[in-house]
Amino acid sequence: MFTGIIETAAEVAAVEATAGGGRLVLCGVTFAGELAAGESVAVNGCCLTVTEAEPSRDGGTVRFDLLAETLRVTNLGSLAPGALVNLERALRAGDRLSGHYVQGHVDTVAEVLDFSSCGRDHRYEVALPAAFAAQVISRGSIALDGISLTVADILRASVVCWIIPHTLAVTNLRERRRGDRVNVEYDVIGKYVARWREAGPGAGV
Repeated sequence: MFTGIIETAAEVAAVEATAGGGRLVLCGVTFAGELAAGESVAVNGCCLTVTEAEPSRDGGTVRFDLLAETLRVTNLGSLAPGALVNLERALRAGDRLSGHYVQGHVDTVAEVLDFSSCGRDHRYEVALPAAFAAQVISRGSIALDGISLTVADILRASVVCWIIPHTLAVTNLRERRRGDRVNVEYDVIGKYVARWREAGPGAGV
């Protein structure tokens, strides 16, 4: 479980193909020395298991194995060396929940339709597939590449969030461009409500 509050952005060193999946290697991970094999880290909002962590003075290297399913439903397989990814370690009992409950289970990949400056802030518009429209509410929560954001507007086929300077500075949003594809996780509470309405109150969901 995560909160969508990004701790740091790290650089992709390599995305390697393996039999039935892949391997993601990140460099410049500031908390690499605090990680052990088997721990969970959200990478662009996708919960991955650390397979190896090598600390160094300038930020360590961390490796993750990628399932074929992970490559299919996220944007991790399309990353190139040098790209920035958002990182968050798993929530600990007793931690402050500054964002919202994020499972690290990516629902879909959606296209960035607009990322434009407006004064010191940025307008961030991402496509909303019709299949997920019922899971988004105005002023509700959404995770985009693992970042907990508030839905400011719901348009016909997209959602709009606003980005403050701090969020821009500490995440990979400083590289974001129109046409990019981002990982989307909708609010887990909304998923349960949508499923309950779909199945009906007597379905035992």
